[in-house]
Amino acid sequence: MKKIFSISITFLIFSLMILSSCKNAGDARKISPDPRERVKQNIEEGRGFRLKGFTDQNKSGEFDFASSNELWRASLDTLEFMPLALANYSGGIIVTDWYSEGADNNESIKISIRFLSNKIRSDALKIKVFYKNCSMQNNCEVTDRSSQLSEDLSKKILTQAAIYEKKNKSKKKKKKYINSALKD
Repeated sequence: MKKIFSISITFLIFSLMILSSCKNAGDARKISPDPRERVKQNIEEGRGFRLKGFTDQNKSGEFDFASSNELWRASLDTLEFMPLALANYSGGIIVTDWYSEGADNNESIKISIRFLSNKIRSDALKIKVFYKNCSMQNNCEVTDRSSQLSEDLSKKILTQAAIYEKKNKSKKKKKKYINSALKD
């Protein structure tokens, strides 16, 4: 008797699971034939999930390296003459060490760049420039002189980043053209 009851309950649960998964999917004309688009739509609507590590076989991985960010590369290239104290891509900050040019060691400069956005725009960077002036008794005064020099640095970085972005776009177009020519 117990065996028949447990088989009946198992069959009932199994039947309910099958029937609940057979709900109306909607109008077939409105559903994309591309499975990737259907998966994306289902996930957005909360009707599915994706396991990490399982990716599309035909798609290469996308990695977020600092070298692929034009703004980051342009900033490092602009400050390449200065020693860096901190360069943290994930934190979005570059800080140089104190730098003095020539024989005058009494004056030094330090620059910090905070990335507020990865987009190449005028408000994407916050640049601070500090001057340190030391007297003979090692009495140093540090002042923030970010006004003019930070604007000049920002213009130079944004210009260089725009050049990098233009080069990357032309490379992608060229690669896309070559790939489409190879498929034909």
